[in-house]
Amino acid sequence: MTIDWSWIGDHTDDLTSLTLSHLQAAMTAVFFGLLISLPLAVVAHRVRPLRGFLLGLSNVLFTIPSIAIFVLLLPVSGLTRTTTVIGLTVYTLVVLLRNTVEGLDSVPAKTKEAAKAMGTRPLRTLLTVELPLALPVIMAGVRIATVMSISLVSVATYIGDGGLGQLFTDGFQRDFPTPVIVGVVLTILLAVVADALLVALQYVLTPWRRRRA
Repeated sequence: MTIDWSWIGDHTDDLTSLTLSHLQAAMTAVFFGLLISLPLAVVAHRVRPLRGFLLGLSNVLFTIPSIAIFVLLLPVSGLTRTTTVIGLTVYTLVVLLRNTVEGLDSVPAKTKEAAKAMGTRPLRTLLTVELPLALPVIMAGVRIATVMSISLVSVATYIGDGGLGQLFTDGFQRDFPTPVIVGVVLTILLAVVADALLVALQYVLTPWRRRRA
């Protein structure tokens, strides 16, 4: 299997556009996944009867095949980027919700009691004590959700989106391996770079872990 390097040179602009589109879809889904997961995780953490229901619901949504969920969304949002983002967001919930709950669970009870004894209000305790201490576990979920979303964006090719997934369709339809190989390599590079950036972000956001080390 050989690569047509001249094809790559002739399509540099298209490859850049598809890569940025692919990344935008994945990161938008992770952003909205976090936006939904954080408050739900707080509820699941503090209201124990709802914990099993919320985590179970996210697990059920995750079992829906990716193509099926895009098809189910078509009557609602049509052949648009919105359909892609909603579908990917649903898949991020199972990881982000569970990791956020586990992160909040990992905060030592004595730490929360100390904050309460100092007169800190519950909301401020959540924002300044619980979430920062839970951040490493939450970020682990964000990293998994990001890599997963980057890999799943290509499935949206079936609804006319898909970012780099369009290269797979083009290559298979023309029996031309170069677009397929380029699409795979760029997808892997996106995942690796995104994960590395998130590791760096976690390093910056958790200075107390550096001091402890």
